[in-house]
Amino acid sequence: MDPWSWICELPEDPEFSESDSHAVFQLAGDLTRSIKLRAERTLGSDQESHSLTFTVVAEGFNLLKSSTIWVSNTCPLSSEKPFLPLVLQLLQELITRSPTTHDGACTKFEQLEIKPSPVSWVMDSHSPESFSSVFNLILLTRLFWLCVFDAPSEVGSFFFQHLLGPHVNALTCQHAPVLRTFLVSLGVDAELCIVRAASYALSKWMISKEIGLGNLGLKQFSSSLMPRHSLGFSYATEAHGLWILKGYFPILSMNVTNNSSNEVHNKIVKFPFVEPKEAVLRYALSHQQAEILVQFEYSVKFYENYIKVNARVDNIRIHVSKLGFHKGGVGVENQIADCYSEERYFPSRVRVWLGPELGSSHVSGLSLGRSTKNEERDIEVTRVLKGNFGKGKVAPRVKARARMATKRKVKDWRIEQESEGNAAVFDAVLYDRESGQEVTTVKPKPNQEGLKNVFTKSGGMVFGRDEYGDEVGWRVGREMEGSVLKWRLGGKIWLTYWPNKLNTLFYETRCVEWCDEVDLPLLPTS
Repeated sequence: MDPWSWICELPEDPEFSESDSHAVFQLAGDLTRSIKLRAERTLGSDQESHSLTFTVVAEGFNLLKSSTIWVSNTCPLSSEKPFLPLVLQLLQELITRSPTTHDGACTKFEQLEIKPSPVSWVMDSHSPESFSSVFNLILLTRLFWLCVFDAPSEVGSFFFQHLLGPHVNALTCQHAPVLRTFLVSLGVDAELCIVRAASYALSKWMISKEIGLGNLGLKQFSSSLMPRHSLGFSYATEAHGLWILKGYFPILSMNVTNNSSNEVHNKIVKFPFVEPKEAVLRYALSHQQAEILVQFEYSVKFYENYIKVNARVDNIRIHVSKLGFHKGGVGVENQIADCYSEERYFPSRVRVWLGPELGSSHVSGLSLGRSTKNEERDIEVTRVLKGNFGKGKVAPRVKARARMATKRKVKDWRIEQESEGNAAVFDAVLYDRESGQEVTTVKPKPNQEGLKNVFTKSGGMVFGRDEYGDEVGWRVGREMEGSVLKWRLGGKIWLTYWPNKLNTLFYETRCVEWCDEVDLPLLPTS
């Protein structure tokens, strides 16, 4: 599917430009139904007033009052960038429909306006073929909201089967450098809105697969199920002395490592075969997403015989956002949100690493900056026993009361530095206070209160630079001065769900792993 290249070629198409007809690009279709993108040319009094208007047309559906379900703004062909208004309109409409976290949010994302200059720069600096991945993401996400929310259910079912399913990889940021450039250029706020809008559509598709709805025709994709780790957004970049690694992963795209049924696998578990209350809970939890930001502060220093590359953890921030489920709204999904608003996954282990590319022979001498520690603190447990002895009026009643106090060592997070080959590893593991075991491996006890004060109010986690100790460093041969090295960044995050205010036996832990590379120029500065 490459509608962007088709759009860019329209003004150069002699057959289209010399007639007053329209051009059609079929997005999806079967024998009787189709979803098409149509371009209609409007002729003005002179050549400079000619323009194009795009419409999305759904044909062959009985319940539709009109086959046209969306109309674009006018795109003037005399402009240097005639299709910039089309891209801006699609982006702005995504912003207004993006599920955002309203619990204590300080940013009104619905008031965000996309600036034309960064979008125009990305369009100018990339060929139509490479920009297609960006346009496919924007268009497919916008079509999701059109077909699933603004059209009859038969259009939504057709969209899932014939359009979203075959092209679901367009809703990810894998192997698309231009998409990374595009998100960075728009800024963090716009990136968050776009990613959440796409992740919501992606989550709905994965839920449909797990439920196995026959009317969506999803069985055709079961034999070629995409790897879970490819269903999400992730990239690494460099900015102002920081290496930044980001990851946005819907819960269902993460692999199960431990759950209440003791089935450690990545196979699809059908919702209808579990207890109804648990099925609704799992449906609500499926609308959550892990949002991870890892920042390393780095520096390059030149010495007489070697070059020293230093790095330290500046920030690790993990947030679990709710995609479209907000307490106090209307509709079935928001009624579910009212009941399950306190149920949320939380980070239970964080493992990030960085180092030169694999097989680098010119980098050596990795030095870690933290000794192994096992910090523990005392918890005092007090038990009071009361008892009565004796009955009747003759014998006096005796009351006894005993107090026992014990102390035991507990720990919440254990943070360490390690090494794997030439990579420095930063590991943080959450422990259960009662059992002393890793949270990712244990079964929670009913009404367990031990983890209430470990996270932020929204259930996330922040590790600052003071948590991981001093910086780590590598030595590079001086002969590499003036070259550009590849430095790899990676992360592996575990999220765990334990019942909070809901009486259920369901629990599970999921994890996701990803990595990327950044450029490290070895250039001395003045």
